[in-house]
Amino acid sequence: MTNLPAPQTPSSPSQHKASWLLLVYQLPARPSNIRVRTWRRLRDVGAVGLKNSAYVLPNSPQALEDFEWIKTEIVAMKGQANVFAAEHMDPATEEEIVAAFCRARQADFGKIRREAEKLLKKIKAGRIVTPIKHRLGRTSRLLRERWNEILTIDFFQAPGQEQAGALLDQLDRRLANGVAVTGRRSTEGETLMVEQFRSQTWVTRPRPGVDRMSSAWLIKKFIDTEAKFGFAEKPDGMPDAVPFDMYGVKFSHEGNSCTFETLVRRFGIRSSAIERIGQIVHDLDLKEEQYDLPETIAVGRLVEGLRLVHQNDQELLNQGMELFEALYRSLANAKPAEKTGGKKQGRKRTRSFTGLT
Repeated sequence: MTNLPAPQTPSSPSQHKASWLLLVYQLPARPSNIRVRTWRRLRDVGAVGLKNSAYVLPNSPQALEDFEWIKTEIVAMKGQANVFAAEHMDPATEEEIVAAFCRARQADFGKIRREAEKLLKKIKAGRIVTPIKHRLGRTSRLLRERWNEILTIDFFQAPGQEQAGALLDQLDRRLANGVAVTGRRSTEGETLMVEQFRSQTWVTRPRPGVDRMSSAWLIKKFIDTEAKFGFAEKPDGMPDAVPFDMYGVKFSHEGNSCTFETLVRRFGIRSSAIERIGQIVHDLDLKEEQYDLPETIAVGRLVEGLRLVHQNDQELLNQGMELFEALYRSLANAKPAEKTGGKKQGRKRTRSFTGLT
C-alpha cells in the first residue's frame, strides 16, 4: 500500500483495473455517538466495509476528497485515521468488494422502489384534491433527490437502478402539472429568497478554483451584493458564515451538478449568459465535455494561471470573481448568433488543469 497516489477514475466491473482507496481508523470509546456519526458519513459517500474500522472506495478524486473530509472529522474527535491506496488486490478479493458495492446500492434502490410503489397506490385514477397532490409531489421530489444521490455512489451499476427510476418517472407523469420533478435530475421545489441572505459572510475552502470563484461571483452579483468571503477547512471553522462548496453543506454539489449550478437553481437565476457560464464551470469542475463550449479551455487556463500567480486566497478569489464578471459581460452582450453550443452526451475528458475545483 502507498499513501495517497494520484487518484484514478473507476471503471465498470467488467473493465475494473483501478486501484482502491482505503480508510483505516480508530475512534475513542466515548462519546458513543461518534461511531454512528462516522458510519453515517461513510454510508453517505458510498463506502463499504472490509473489516471493522476499514472502509473502501474506488480510487477517484471525489473519493479521495470524501475520505480526507472524514479523516479530518475523525481526528477532530480525537481519533486516528489514515487513507491509503491499494494498487493491487487478488481477483477474488476485488470480486468480493465489487459485489459488496452492488448489494449496498441494490438495497438503496430497493427502498426507493418500495416507497414509489406506495405513492402510486395512493394515487387514484380520478382527480386528486390539490393539497394531497402537493403532499405527494413533495414526497416524490424527495425520492427523486435520493435516487440522484444514490446514482453518484453507484460505482458499478447495481441492479434496481432503472426499475426505481422508471417508477419515479411514472409518479411524475401521474402527478403531472409540474408538481413533481420531470426527467432524472433533482430540482428544488421552491426558489430561495435573496432577502434571507443579505449582508452575510460566506465561507469556502482555501485555494479557490473554478467552481468556488464562479460561485462567489454569482453570490456577490445576484444574491448578496454586500457579501464578504472567508476561508476555512471545515464549515464550522466560521460558525456564523454561510458555507458553500464544502462537504455536507446546503450550497454544494448536488447529484451531477457543481456548486455554481446548485446556486443558480436554488435562487432561480435565469439568463442565457448565466446558463452558458454554468455549462463552462460544469465541464471544468466535473472534468467532462458534456457541453464542450469553445470558451471552456481558455477559462480553465486562466483559472489555473491565477492560482499560480496569487498565493493569498482572498486576492485569488477577488481576481477569479473579476474573471467571471468579464466573462459574464462578454456573454451578456454577445450577438444571438454567437451563443452557440449544445448539450452532448457526457463523457470524461482528460485535462491537464490542476486544482480547478
